[in-house]
Amino acid sequence: MDQVPSSPQDAQGLPSCYRHPDRETGIRCTRCERPICPECMVSASVGFQCPECVRNGSGTGHAPSASAPRTLAGGTVAADPRLLTKILIGANLLLFLVKESLGESFTHRFDLIGRAWVPELGASLQGVAEGQWYRLVTSMFLHGSVTHILFNMLSLWWIGGPLEAALGRARYLTLYFVSGLAGSALTYLIAEPTQASLGASGAIFGLFGATGVLMRHLKYDMRPLIILLVINLIFTFSPMFNIAWEAHVGGLVGGVLIGYAMVHAPRERRALIQYGMSALVLAAVVVMTLLRTAQLT
Repeated sequence: MDQVPSSPQDAQGLPSCYRHPDRETGIRCTRCERPICPECMVSASVGFQCPECVRNGSGTGHAPSASAPRTLAGGTVAADPRLLTKILIGANLLLFLVKESLGESFTHRFDLIGRAWVPELGASLQGVAEGQWYRLVTSMFLHGSVTHILFNMLSLWWIGGPLEAALGRARYLTLYFVSGLAGSALTYLIAEPTQASLGASGAIFGLFGATGVLMRHLKYDMRPLIILLVINLIFTFSPMFNIAWEAHVGGLVGGVLIGYAMVHAPRERRALIQYGMSALVLAAVVVMTLLRTAQLT
């Protein structure tokens, strides 16, 4: 049965959930009367209560951890939802300053290279194939120029912050590093062994992929993201910019796979599926690395 709005305020639309401002709701907590969406509702003896009232002692019989505020992916809601993004940006900026101070010898020691002679590092062969697996990780935090790091850090701030808030810190950090490693591993597998590469782009493309999955799940307009992704891919495959496209593609595929598991995993097996998919992508990283190392040695 249609209902007539009881007041001008009702006619303007329903209030938004106090924890999810993008979701309208007609339900309020029976204790504090704040609007809450279905994800935030905790059943009580009479009506529903918000997670904060339950955690502070509502008499429902649930443990406080059972009703603690959760993100869309099941992570813990943090006071600063962008903390890890800030730390990652800070780490990239710090290492860029170190690189600018110490020169190219620092870059040659930690960038991603398969197997090559590097005169600045002595007479021995250098690279992942020589057991320097750390290069798969350290190369994710190095940048070649001010333009390079500026573009990547702006992308990380714009995409990473909202994604960290949606996933929670542990899931976000897992997504970032595993996607970055997927990009590094594909570069190592396909690129020439003497080709050096560096940058956070693999991890950031992983965030792109996961953001696309999240936006589709929430039924948001994906056109701005698609346009931005297409522009990035044009730059990626343009010979003018000498970009390691393998890192971008590997990170994007890893991000889509992990992001899908993060967003669509059923509640009762959420952690198992989310971290299980992350482990599978990480296993693929190990396999690609071992295969390429066997080829080169």
